[in-house]
Amino acid sequence: MDDRELAFVGAAQQARLLADGTITAPALLDVYLERIARLDPELRSYRVVLAESAREQAADAQARLDAGERLPLLGVPIAIKDDVDIAGAVTTYGSAAHGPARAADAEVIRRLRHAGAVFVGKTNVPEMTLWSFAETVAFGATRNPWNTEYTPGGSSGGSAASVAAGLASMALGSDGMGSIRIPSTWCGLFGIKPQRDRVPLAPRDGAWNGLTVNGPIARTVEDAALFLDVTSDESGFVAAAAKEPGTLRIAVGTKVPLGVVTRVGARQRAAVEESASLLRELGHHVVLRDPDYPSTAIAHALSRYFRGAYDDVQTLPQPERLEARTREFARIGSFISDERMNRIRAAESELAERVQSIYDDVDVVLTPGTALGPSRIGAYQRRGAVSTLMLVAARVPYQAVFNATGQPAAVVPWGLDGNGVPTSIQLVGRPFDEATLLSLSAQIEKARPWADRRPPVS
Repeated sequence: MDDRELAFVGAAQQARLLADGTITAPALLDVYLERIARLDPELRSYRVVLAESAREQAADAQARLDAGERLPLLGVPIAIKDDVDIAGAVTTYGSAAHGPARAADAEVIRRLRHAGAVFVGKTNVPEMTLWSFAETVAFGATRNPWNTEYTPGGSSGGSAASVAAGLASMALGSDGMGSIRIPSTWCGLFGIKPQRDRVPLAPRDGAWNGLTVNGPIARTVEDAALFLDVTSDESGFVAAAAKEPGTLRIAVGTKVPLGVVTRVGARQRAAVEESASLLRELGHHVVLRDPDYPSTAIAHALSRYFRGAYDDVQTLPQPERLEARTREFARIGSFISDERMNRIRAAESELAERVQSIYDDVDVVLTPGTALGPSRIGAYQRRGAVSTLMLVAARVPYQAVFNATGQPAAVVPWGLDGNGVPTSIQLVGRPFDEATLLSLSAQIEKARPWADRRPPVS
């Protein structure tokens, strides 16, 4: 196996190769560090590469492997989104307004470290993780390895770009309004937003008023399931991914929730139609039916989003360094009082009950992954918060509702659009039912493999 092939085999297979002695942890890390040095000056997927500490972790992992120790991710190099704390490293949120290096690991990092993972570096995000593109004044623009004229998406844009280009085996992302699913879509990867609170957020519990979750961006369904097994309080996700899903009832819907003005692109619609046909061939019962989206669903999510940004800005030691658009966004959030936010949060159960009523009759809902492809680099440079939000929302209208309800949702890679950028379908499950999404996604992966696809910059 040559170095390029090794870089793309995925986290689960790398863990097996390390355990059986086919490769060593330091050599595997060196494969990625060499690729980063060669390819990332163009992509800018990493905000910082933690080469020194990663080498120490890899050496320690190899010593433990040599001693016969076996852990799920022992020696596997992964990338970490720059909104998650690693002890001794700065968490910037894509901004020059950040504070000093963190004294302690976030809980999800502690669990990944306990599983033996090696942290390659921290990946680029839009300022305060607000947007579905990853461009900042402080750290520049992250580019899509499938077409570098376009964004990889956001806010986990650097995480997705790093995995797509073979600069990490897997990456930690977070998803508050689609931030795992959007860049996973446009980078041709499997991404899953798990059930709210499935993967710990501490010390950021309740981020964005309950919208945000941590989760994996991965090459394969097995890789994502492995991430969930080692970071959540429950296990069995790898086993679920390996299990046949049985015959499922699947609702296919392309309706856009009220409040977003958009159209669904031809390639995105084709992905839905083709996947529905495949699912019928696989024996599932497929019907055309949209969830019952309340007219207030998008406004509900946006209120939590705006206020969440305001709350995050209050924690910054140097807020005067924020970009003007971010300050405008946070100012809007300041108008949402604690009392009003309490009322909005109290209305979540009614919203969720209505959206989830479709599961009385079906097991999974299938939607387009995104309505349109990504924007060109620099498309929003001189725009304010509201105009930027309206334009990006038109591309990604299918995500926010399911952050508001808290239920799991995954994106499965499909084809390419006219610009050579990947498309996807989104699978949305019942509350707490990641297992069905993993099983169904793995069945699709087997029928229509995607993990061997390589972007031009790789």
